[in-house]
Amino acid sequence: MARFTDVHGKRRNRSTRVVARESNRKQAVRIAESYEAVANKKRTARHVREVISALHKEITGEDLPAHSFRQFADSWIERKRTEIAPGTLAFYRKTISKFADFLGARADAEISAITSDDLVAFRNVSAKLLSPATVNHDLKCLRMLFRAALREKAIADDPCEFVNVTKKSASTRRRPFTIPEIQAVVAVADDEWRSMILFGLYTGQRLGDIASLTWQNVDLLRDEIRLVTRKTGKTMILPIAAPLRRHLEGLAVNDQPDAPIHPRAFTIVGGAGRTGHLSNQFGDLLAAAGLRKKQSHQKTEKGKGRNHRRASSILSFHCLRHTAVSLLKDAGIPAAAVMELIGHDSEQMSQHYTHVGHEALRKAAGALPDIMQTTPVKIRRK
Repeated sequence: MARFTDVHGKRRNRSTRVVARESNRKQAVRIAESYEAVANKKRTARHVREVISALHKEITGEDLPAHSFRQFADSWIERKRTEIAPGTLAFYRKTISKFADFLGARADAEISAITSDDLVAFRNVSAKLLSPATVNHDLKCLRMLFRAALREKAIADDPCEFVNVTKKSASTRRRPFTIPEIQAVVAVADDEWRSMILFGLYTGQRLGDIASLTWQNVDLLRDEIRLVTRKTGKTMILPIAAPLRRHLEGLAVNDQPDAPIHPRAFTIVGGAGRTGHLSNQFGDLLAAAGLRKKQSHQKTEKGKGRNHRRASSILSFHCLRHTAVSLLKDAGIPAAAVMELIGHDSEQMSQHYTHVGHEALRKAAGALPDIMQTTPVKIRRK
């Protein structure tokens, strides 16, 4: 171990990673002295890299591999291509692009020169423009990238290690809909959006998954909906709740199995690969139902669409997922059945709950109320 005091007066321990034999003692001492030399002087990252590179060359006879941030990020993204959903890949690309823009010319310098101060500065600048959730998602992506760089020895220390996430304000936390609120939105929705809202409530699935449904996903004989989620790649086999079945039976079934159930939404998601435009449309429905203020979706200044904090709302389409969970728990459905019905967000969550039988899932689906059988309540406009 090399033990030394850095320029901030903090004691540091660094392994020399040399086998403790007499023949290697000189190498270990040389490495320790190099650490101490660069720590006791206010060296730039470039100088530190030069010292370490020279030491690596002296000991191994090989040049130390060097990667710029942009080079490593591009290779990391390429490896992720077959491991994650297209939407997640697009999000990673966007995050890396934002951080590269923040770094400027340094994005093409060595990745080892990036420090925790750079990450903190990026976080703080982003927090002034974007929502806490977006900032924290960006940090999560960068953490994965730098951990990969650490594993592959492209960097010696992880700059993200002690960078904390931003705190979410209470005003931005989403909540479930009430039944009268859902009825108010359904009352102002057209046929396709009415259908998507019902699917959202009675399956608990995400907007992108509902927009992507085709008739081959629906089996009325077995009373099931089968799909593979876009976010997690999880195969879902969901019992069809009675209100949703009555709705499906009233739709004009297409003879083509691959025909979409919601054609407009299917085209939007298929073309853009993301659900932002659909989310905006649903926001307009919320405004029409008096559940939030009307918001403009126009880009009124350069770069606003990419790096500008959107007005937050405690209600969104995703809240239908929270509503399903809330209603099922209120009906006394076991947590395991609730989580199995709506789909787990992670493999860890899946392992936490025991396997749930099909009858338990049918009981859970049957516990959801029929929002179409009661008189809608008019919501006072906000």
